[in-house]
Amino acid sequence: MNKSDNNTSDFLLDKSRVRASFDRAAARYDEAAALQAEVRNRMLERLDLVKLVPDCILDIGAGTGHGVAALARRYKKSHIIAFDLAFNMLLQTRRHNSSWLPWQKTPALVCGDAERLPFGDGCADLIFSNLTIQWCNDLDHTLREFRRVLKPGGLLMFTTFGPDTLKELRHSWKAVDGYNHVNTFIDMHDIGDALMRARLTTPVMDVENFTLTYPDIQRLMRDLKTIGAHNATAGRARGLTGKTHLRALAAAYEHYRRGGLLPATYEVVYGHAWAPEHAAPQQSEEPGVFKVAFPPRRNPAA
Repeated sequence: MNKSDNNTSDFLLDKSRVRASFDRAAARYDEAAALQAEVRNRMLERLDLVKLVPDCILDIGAGTGHGVAALARRYKKSHIIAFDLAFNMLLQTRRHNSSWLPWQKTPALVCGDAERLPFGDGCADLIFSNLTIQWCNDLDHTLREFRRVLKPGGLLMFTTFGPDTLKELRHSWKAVDGYNHVNTFIDMHDIGDALMRARLTTPVMDVENFTLTYPDIQRLMRDLKTIGAHNATAGRARGLTGKTHLRALAAAYEHYRRGGLLPATYEVVYGHAWAPEHAAPQQSEEPGVFKVAFPPRRNPAA
């Protein structure tokens, strides 16, 4: 589960709620996704250090498709698959990747859950996943799925959020009521251990903190809503949040105001690891899941 302490199933995510939130947010997502774009760009820069010529790339959690476009520019002959939980996000991916040169192959769009990948074993040379795995309930299973679909020697490169993410908002809500209002996130070292349990090799982890600032808490809450980052935990309060609670939240958050602005901390965890060179592909643990096997790309000049 996505938790950093001994909390129980209260922090399990309702995937149908997560999907619905991102479906609603898709059309306006980019308006408030400056952090997501910055982290994506830093991930792409890290690929400069990797000697890799991927035939097939999976962008897991492709969102509105800017990562797909950047990967296509970098790996011009690669077959790219945009994968996302939210169908409307994939519609935005298609819109942002509609102008291709004649020799480029239009990316495939696949809607599904990262915890149940509908792909054949050993089909991908590169998995690229930006700020997605925090929306998975079972990190160990998700990483085993990633390893299963990677070819021997394939690369997993990902980012996610660490425990200090939105700590100001989490602590402020605790002063108001006892419900969950912010997801919990896994520590970098625990993610590294999970990579090892999934038998991914040579894991490298590091962390970077970002602080966004807002004139008031209403602007922060509006940005979270715009990107679809709603509370989807099982322990959330049911029904609408009343004005009294919101006023109490705003008053508690004022404790953090510095220089006339309210901070919102994001702890971004970067990680990459490799599938073993000679290991046999893992079989899916999900019964009844149809696996799509993508054939090797043909050389247009052949």
